[in-house]
Amino acid sequence: MAYSLLNIMALLDHFIDTLPKFFPILLVLALVSTGLWVAHWFFFRRNGGLKEEDRFSARVGMLLLVGIGVVLILLALPLDKETHKELFQLLALLITAVITLSSTTFVSNALAGFMLKGMKSFRLGDFLRVENQFGRVTERGLFHTEIQTEERDLTTLPNLFLVSHPITVLRSSGTIVSATVSLGYDISHKTIEKLLSDAALAAKLKDPFVHIMELGDYSVTYRVSGFLSEVKQLLSARSNLRAQILTTLHGAGIEIVSPVVMNQRRLEDGIRVLPPQSSELPHAEEKMVESNPESLIFDKADVMAQIEALKEQREAIREEITVLEAQAKSKKEHIGPWIEQRITRIRQEEERLSLQIQQAEAAKIE
Repeated sequence: MAYSLLNIMALLDHFIDTLPKFFPILLVLALVSTGLWVAHWFFFRRNGGLKEEDRFSARVGMLLLVGIGVVLILLALPLDKETHKELFQLLALLITAVITLSSTTFVSNALAGFMLKGMKSFRLGDFLRVENQFGRVTERGLFHTEIQTEERDLTTLPNLFLVSHPITVLRSSGTIVSATVSLGYDISHKTIEKLLSDAALAAKLKDPFVHIMELGDYSVTYRVSGFLSEVKQLLSARSNLRAQILTTLHGAGIEIVSPVVMNQRRLEDGIRVLPPQSSELPHAEEKMVESNPESLIFDKADVMAQIEALKEQREAIREEITVLEAQAKSKKEHIGPWIEQRITRIRQEEERLSLQIQQAEAAKIE
């Protein structure tokens, strides 16, 4: 019993003697953990977080902070200089191996992400087309970009894929909507151009124009185009333009059918291939125009674009507050009270925007 007690006392003495050696590593662990937590809160949690484009840099900063934390922890380990040197050599070897083995994926996508960040080719909510992929941008990350397709699905595109292929971005100020149709030579092209322009106007497109695309053996191919200012309604605008082409041409007694098909069918002179008129057609067209399938198809893209717009408004308000606070500290006392009232109103607006951002992010669709 006495022997066991002596062993316990010896272990306690050894523990007490070695405990001071671990104070530095414990202190560094506490400081690194606290620093990373504060940095994460500052970048991603404070007042609803940063804008998406600023979060890109924040993620890189967090990665660098983690690397610095690892180095500090290694330095604080209670080891001799030779062991420290071997640990750092091992760490450098591991980093080199990781970069070498993943150079075609990890590092390349990260560098591509930096390139896209610098180019600022697109932003959240923009329509994006690359190769056979088309949709609205919902997320932009260091390694990938996510788009929401016409089927409401989410497609992840590696950043390396984006920088190595031509990207088409629909301008938020508006785009051109077009449709093609083939008609026979027996109808004057001036008549067709007038009717197709009327169809584009009926589809609520601005400044319509018509091009003759091809003179085929049996038909003429026309393309009618018009300007769409609200790009969010792109899919409906395309469908509505084609519907108005059908309505306008059929209303003018012009059949949309290839002469080849007509020549192969035995039809008496004067017979037109037209759809039967329906009394329910006006109601159906009205319902079609009022529908908004884009709100369902691109729901996540709309939410992300709304969040980004709110963050930009909040950032502008913060900059205005900074300017006003600098003016309030000046010697112009007669302007000071007015500035203070203005700052108070702006801060209330900032709080309102922060609340809207938090609510939008809480309701974010995955």
